[in-house]
Amino acid sequence: MPSSDELEARISALEAELAAVRGQAADVSGRQKINQMSAEVVDSNPYSRLMALKRMGIVDNYELLLFDYDKVELANMNRLFFQPHQAGLSKVDAAVKTLKAINPDVSFEVHNYNITTVDNFKHFMERISKGNLTGDGAVDLVLSCVDNFEARMAINAACNELRQTWFESGVSENAVSGHIQFIIPGQTACFACAPPLVVATNIDEKTLKREGVCAASLPTTMGIVAGFLVQNVLKHLLGFGQAKEAAKPKVVIEAVKEEDVVHEENPWKIEVVSEITEEELISAEGDKPELVEGLQVAYTVPSSEAQTEDTVEQSDQSLEDLMAQMKQL
Repeated sequence: MPSSDELEARISALEAELAAVRGQAADVSGRQKINQMSAEVVDSNPYSRLMALKRMGIVDNYELLLFDYDKVELANMNRLFFQPHQAGLSKVDAAVKTLKAINPDVSFEVHNYNITTVDNFKHFMERISKGNLTGDGAVDLVLSCVDNFEARMAINAACNELRQTWFESGVSENAVSGHIQFIIPGQTACFACAPPLVVATNIDEKTLKREGVCAASLPTTMGIVAGFLVQNVLKHLLGFGQAKEAAKPKVVIEAVKEEDVVHEENPWKIEVVSEITEEELISAEGDKPELVEGLQVAYTVPSSEAQTEDTVEQSDQSLEDLMAQMKQL
């Protein structure tokens, strides 16, 4: 049996080997950042199509703001772009390293915290409202890719208050379906207007998670939902097609002036006539208080004089006598 000194030496050797492997993985990077992109729109230029869009005024420089408080786990390897050597890192830091290797020309701003706490929520709103490239205006779009309803409601509250357009997305717990939702505050239903059952019934979602049980996940489902999300994001940002809104009827309400109403011909002489005359309606109203111009009362207390004469006369007969009379009819 190995002695304690031999075991400690073996552990030290394995730790050194692991550090070397992590160092090699960290050194693996893509191309260097291009300070000046070629403006030629030719097939040999990898940025040819991008530059064509830039000339059209559709694409400009851009920055990604990432928010997450979770850490990378080995369980994430089956569906996310993280790598095993990144286990233990914060997801935002690991994501930036991977994304910079793919495209070093993108700027990133990361925040490793929980947006649902009071202090962090205030900072989250501040970065949404002033997080554009120049630091003097709101971001162009917010993407919600969270896995819990508490965070979704926080994003919904922030975007509603800031009137910030955003996309909501998610995958069901059985991993075979998902959704995306394009939300424009003031124009479409917000996330809280048509909430899932767990929100509508005010259930604490923590009670739905069982000890030692993880929600199902399929990389195919997540890849498909992510593809739909990115496609609709491009539609919105690049200005082509129509981003998919919530699968609910879209109703456009416009004010119509009375003089603009055109009455069609009425060959059958059908009319809608009130059974109550205007005089009867006025007489049924009670006294109106004097109000400033522009205000009106919602209703008035009917005056006692406006009561109709068709009332039942009072009688001293008991209920039994009245029932006996009815039986004789």
